[in-house]
Amino acid sequence: MKVFSRASVRKAGLALVVAIPCAVMAAPPDWAPAHGWRKKHDPNYAGYKGYSGKDWDSDYGVQSGSCDRGRVGQVVGGVVGGVAGGAIGAEVAKNSENRTVAIVVGTVIGAAIGSEVGRRMDKTDRSCVGHSLELVAANQSVKWTNPNTRVTYQLTPLEDRPREDGCRRFRLIAHGAFGLSEGRTMACPDGAGVWRLAEDRRVSQR
Repeated sequence: MKVFSRASVRKAGLALVVAIPCAVMAAPPDWAPAHGWRKKHDPNYAGYKGYSGKDWDSDYGVQSGSCDRGRVGQVVGGVVGGVAGGAIGAEVAKNSENRTVAIVVGTVIGAAIGSEVGRRMDKTDRSCVGHSLELVAANQSVKWTNPNTRVTYQLTPLEDRPREDGCRRFRLIAHGAFGLSEGRTMACPDGAGVWRLAEDRRVSQR
C-alpha cells in the first residue's frame, strides 16, 4: 500500500482549494451573455422558448412568480421612464437581435393602467412586463416592486397559446401611494421579443 507524506497531502489539498474556485468562476451565471455561446455550442444546454418564438437564456425568475429586478436591471442598463416610450422603442430597435431580455415599448403600459401610472415605470419594469409576457403561462401572476418609486406590479397573461396574429391579452395591476390601478389590454411581439400595443384593441381599466 502506497503511503503519502504529510507534505504531499498538504500540496494536494492546496491544489484542490485553488482549482475549485477557478472551476466555479469559469462557469458564468445562467443570465450572463456568455451563455449565448453556450447555447450554440453545448447540445445539452436548454434555454427558454418565448411566446414570440425567440429563445432566451434566462427567465429572470418570472416563471417562479417574481421578476428579479436586480438581474434585469444589470442587463437592460440605464433607467428610462415610461414617458419616453418612443425613445425606448428607438433604442431597442438598434440592438434587437442580441436582446437577452424582452421589453414592452410605446403606449402598452399606459393603455393597461393609465398614462399617469405608466410614467412611473422605468425600463426595468417594462422588461419585467415583456419577459413575463414571453415566458409565463396563462393565469399565472408575476410580481415585483420598484424600490425607487415604491410601486408594486402584478402581471397576469390571459392566453396560453399564440394567436394567429401573435398577440397576447394580459392584466396588469399597479399599487402605490396613488392607490390601485388595474387594467387589461393586448400586446404583440416581434421576433426579437419587443412587445407593442395591438392595433384597434379595446382597453378596459378601473
